[in-house]
Amino acid sequence: MSAKAISEQTGKEFLYKYICTSAAVQNRFLYANVTTETDFSRLAQEHPWLLTERLVVKPDQLIKRRGKLGLVGVNLDLNGVKEWLKPRLMKETTVGKAKGVLKNFLIEPFVLHKQEEEFYVCIYASREGDYVLFHHEGGVDVGDVDAKAKKLLIEVDEKISEDSVKRELLTEVPNDKKVVLANFIVGLFNLYEDLFFTYLEINPLVVTKQGVYVLDMAAKIDATADYICKAKWGDVEFPPPFGREAYPEEAYIADLDAKSGASLKLTLLNPRGRIWTMVAGGGASVVYSDTICDLGGVNELANYGEYSGAPSEQQTYDYAKTILSLMTREKHHDGKVLIIGGSIANFTNVAATFKGIVRAIKDYQEPLKEHEVTIFVRRGGPNYQEGLRVMGEVGKTTGIPIHVFGTETHMTAIVGMALGHRPIPNEPPVAVHTANFLLNSSGGTSTPSSSRTASFSENTARVDGSPAKRTKTETPIAKASTLFSKHTKSIVWGMQTRAVQGMLDFDYVCSRVEPSVAAMVYPFTGDHKQKFYWGHKEILLPVYKNMSDAMKKHPDVDVLISFASLRSAFDSTMETLQYPQIHTIAIIAEGIPEAHTRKIIKAADEKGVTVIGPATVGGIKPGCFKIGNTGGMLDNILASKLYRPGSVAYVSRSGGMSNELNNIISRTTDGVFEGVAIGGDRHVADFYLQYPGSVFTDHVLRYQDTLGVKMIVVLGEIGGTEEYKICQAIKQGRITKPVVCWCIGTCATMFSSEVQFGHAGACANQASETAVAKNKALKEAGAFVPKSFDELGEVIKSVYDDLVAKGVIQPAEEVPPPTVPMDYSWARELGLIRKPASFMTSICDERGQELIYAGMPITEVFKSEIGLGGTLGLLWFQRRLPRYACQFIEMCLMVTADHGPAVSGAHNTIVCARAGKDLISSLTSGLLTIGDRFGGALDAAAKQFSKAFDSGMLPMEFVNKMKKDGKLIMGIGHRVKSINNPDMRVQILKDFVKQHFPSSQLLDYALDVEKITTSKKPNLILNVDGLIGVAFVDLLRTCGGFTRDEADEFVEIGALNGIFVLGRSMGFIGHYLDQKRLKQGLYRHPWDDISYVLPEHMSM
Repeated sequence: MSAKAISEQTGKEFLYKYICTSAAVQNRFLYANVTTETDFSRLAQEHPWLLTERLVVKPDQLIKRRGKLGLVGVNLDLNGVKEWLKPRLMKETTVGKAKGVLKNFLIEPFVLHKQEEEFYVCIYASREGDYVLFHHEGGVDVGDVDAKAKKLLIEVDEKISEDSVKRELLTEVPNDKKVVLANFIVGLFNLYEDLFFTYLEINPLVVTKQGVYVLDMAAKIDATADYICKAKWGDVEFPPPFGREAYPEEAYIADLDAKSGASLKLTLLNPRGRIWTMVAGGGASVVYSDTICDLGGVNELANYGEYSGAPSEQQTYDYAKTILSLMTREKHHDGKVLIIGGSIANFTNVAATFKGIVRAIKDYQEPLKEHEVTIFVRRGGPNYQEGLRVMGEVGKTTGIPIHVFGTETHMTAIVGMALGHRPIPNEPPVAVHTANFLLNSSGGTSTPSSSRTASFSENTARVDGSPAKRTKTETPIAKASTLFSKHTKSIVWGMQTRAVQGMLDFDYVCSRVEPSVAAMVYPFTGDHKQKFYWGHKEILLPVYKNMSDAMKKHPDVDVLISFASLRSAFDSTMETLQYPQIHTIAIIAEGIPEAHTRKIIKAADEKGVTVIGPATVGGIKPGCFKIGNTGGMLDNILASKLYRPGSVAYVSRSGGMSNELNNIISRTTDGVFEGVAIGGDRHVADFYLQYPGSVFTDHVLRYQDTLGVKMIVVLGEIGGTEEYKICQAIKQGRITKPVVCWCIGTCATMFSSEVQFGHAGACANQASETAVAKNKALKEAGAFVPKSFDELGEVIKSVYDDLVAKGVIQPAEEVPPPTVPMDYSWARELGLIRKPASFMTSICDERGQELIYAGMPITEVFKSEIGLGGTLGLLWFQRRLPRYACQFIEMCLMVTADHGPAVSGAHNTIVCARAGKDLISSLTSGLLTIGDRFGGALDAAAKQFSKAFDSGMLPMEFVNKMKKDGKLIMGIGHRVKSINNPDMRVQILKDFVKQHFPSSQLLDYALDVEKITTSKKPNLILNVDGLIGVAFVDLLRTCGGFTRDEADEFVEIGALNGIFVLGRSMGFIGHYLDQKRLKQGLYRHPWDDISYVLPEHMSM
């Protein structure tokens, strides 16, 4: 859910255009925008009311309390507006801690009114519904509206009514205004809902005898609802927070992000700063910013941003080169540092994304050295060892100091190294390679026996292994305290075969008896079976088109893992909630509108279903069950000991950071008992609304009640107040187990302007929602709170060691886990195996950012305007041919396109079309007639004439030899055309060759042969096939692009007949379409056109 602030002008445009109310809304669409480029004469022509009305002018740049700051000019004429703007337009102004330039102003009619006619109204979203705030005294001096205003909660799926508005909100409003105000507020609320607003404030709202006036307005909309509201919203521009300029590089990255399934974010904080970041993962990007600020680097932090979601090499390259370009524009006297950091990836191939970064570093190696840039790298995840190796190599080859670290190094340790607070290890420890984890040496194929005591929650599982059925009831049902066990069965919505195989590999290494995935649902195909591996064996899992079929056939399933897209996740989840057997739903999709999420939460709460997500990687219960890609690939599962239960349970909002917690906990304790990433959508704004299906306390209280959990770790974030519920539960004694907690986002209070975080963290709405305030409150409540994320591992270890010393935790003996074979495709990607390719190609490559024809990118193909002939030259001959050659090819295609319906190929196509066959079948029928007798003489003519010419035969000798051998001269002769009725197609091509080809020796030879043959019979002319054949040989031999052997090879392998096949296909398709258009029926050949020659009657 992404609440983005819109300009006042945009907000009022939405209101004026779409509000439905009987209240007379005045001054509709009366506003004018002023910038440095504004021509006031033209502005007055476009808005004549500017010359007749008294006016108000104010900046429209997301500035709060403009009236208090003296930034509103009132009761002015147009000249007065100009004078008022002179000392302000394009002048720097300080608002709070932020400094910015005033450059966008709004002019509106001045409304003369009394103080008692001013009111305050605000609507904002919360988890349980939408609050309407109203105060009977509005305006500049409204004060603390939270304390003063009356509140009306409209719960999810409830409707607002005028009666409730009057009863709850308008008690202190004069009676003559109640009806108008109630009707307007109801209309405003309906507008708020229909257009997916998340915040809408009007202050003051003026009500006079003439009607309702919206004077000042602030609003935010849920940007994720764009696919729903696009028709009404149009193209919405989201202005940057005041004090932070909108840089073109930010717009470029935003455009890349919009076109990509990955996430790419960039915010420039201080382009002259010396500390630059390139961080993978939303949560990790916040943590790195926190650590930089904690270590005193806030004033030198140049940017904030993140890349995640498995971006391609090209996308990573574009992102990296943008940052490198920015950081090498101005020198810094202390040099600069680039922190390429990240948590442990779940499914992103780290080496693949690093390829793009390495390309960018190589391209910018000279500027990087000139600006004395030092690079620090820390990353983990699939194939990270290869990624780090490549990154280290580029440092050695370019001479740029690059220090690389893997999962053995704490995530933020490189920040201390970069800022000089930590020593840089000479030789950091090398982690075991992925391959060493996975290859099976036992040769066994049976399911391995349990390697360690199963999850402590096993003893509370149902004996029969099947979920209890729920009965329908009006009251909410209590949710299960145990979400997963070794018997948990799930259905996966979506064709996510990689995630499912990861779950099955996890099951196998955890010694589960049966796979945790019972079936898949995919509505875009029919019911079928999908092949997967269970250890060494291949198994089939059913795939259903309909959810109902999957539920009926698998009554033991109680978990649904939804990989549905943001557009279909709501509907599919609401459908899932209709099945009482489902107790837990994990929603992976990001970008689900908050209004939809709240409806899901309400329905789930009523039915006692635990929802994890949306926007989550899921959760994991070591030794029992994992959701989708949680925990990463199997090498990380094994490295973090997630195949057996430990004693520490955690809950995080961030999926990437949950994997980092797996790593930290496995290195400092006996491991993870259970971990959940509750989710939280990527966010861009100063206002943060996120409603994960389950919250921190839901899981913390579960852990408190779970026997096997001995300590709890919580990774909270800025925004919201959920962490205070943990404080309350600790103080009340509801939580007695040790809780280690840290809230990320502490850097937000240090920035002078609002920062657009790329993850589920945002600037808090009030002081209590800041990460600093929450960390302080948690510590005071009795939680163990580190000084920074940098020390989180140390605090976890300290608490764990204390529990071990007290005998609360008794570490179990470690047993080596069973092995699982590595998938062939992944082993090959890692470079562990090799195999001869099944195919080789040298003409086209579609794998990169853009299609490549014989080495030429498709964009260059169009820029060069080489046309169809040039494209054919690339794909057939792997050459960029001269312009005349391209034109000749196109002319050949044009003259061979068709020759009427009577020829055999066209005839066959027509007969086939009239028999009701499809285009492909009809075209194929016609093409199958092409051969030596029809159309296939190009190759044969080229070969015969070339052989004769190359052997030194005179034309007469060639003709006589062919006659003596009893062979036809291919390319000579025509049924209709003759020397007296020449074929204009031949004449056109011959004239072009003579005018443009450097040499036409073989054509001249063929024309000499024609003189001899036509002297015997006038129709033995050089036909189109023959001319194209010999002219093409001249082209190949003389254009300068081919050796003689290459030219002869193309003739030998049939390239020239391809010209006729390609050209005539156009005609055949034309005949097919013509017959269909003419509605021609089944063809039957007439009897009178057939000679029936039967054997004579034979008598004995």
